Amino acid sequence: MAEHTIGLIADTHFASPRHGRELVEWLLANPFNGVDAVLHAGDMLHPGVEHLFAPVPFYAVRGNCDVDCVETPMWRTVTMFGKRIGLIHGWGSGNDLPNRVMERFADKDVDCIVYGHSHYPYCEQHGDVLLVNPGSAGDRRSAPWHSVALLHVGEQLRAEIVNIDDMRRNK
Repeated sequence: MAEHTIGLIADTHFASPRHGRELVEWLLANPFNGVDAVLHAGDMLHPGVEHLFAPVPFYAVRGNCDVDCVETPMWRTVTMFGKRIGLIHGWGSGNDLPNRVMERFADKDVDCIVYGHSHYPYCEQHGDVLLVNPGSAGDRRSAPWHSVALLHVGEQLRAEIVNIDDMRRNK
């Protein structure tokens, strides 16, 4: 089975699609170069972010700050390359966020859950489910660096967190 790669992003907090154009162009030329799709786990802040990623297939969910993205679902499950991926933003305190998002998909038979909200990267296997928070590409808040993630889909699922601050410094 060929391996596919999906770019994972969350918490960009773009004031407008134009505001994020430079970052998205850099992402598509660097860590997201050649990805088969992009999943955005919410807090885009402005409808139309999907156009920045074109022509790459783009799937998103609405975050708590996405008040203008009413057409975007709060959560969804997508099947890609034979794997079911749950996509949700998250809510409340970051302390128990991994458990809360896992509970939301408990009856959905997913292989992976991608979420955001905390702005902190996270990548851990929980039983049969790979749980990934790519951190924040645009508003790191108190996280140590801006980040995205890559989800590699083959016989097995594996993900890697990408420190984009380091990548940009070392270019």
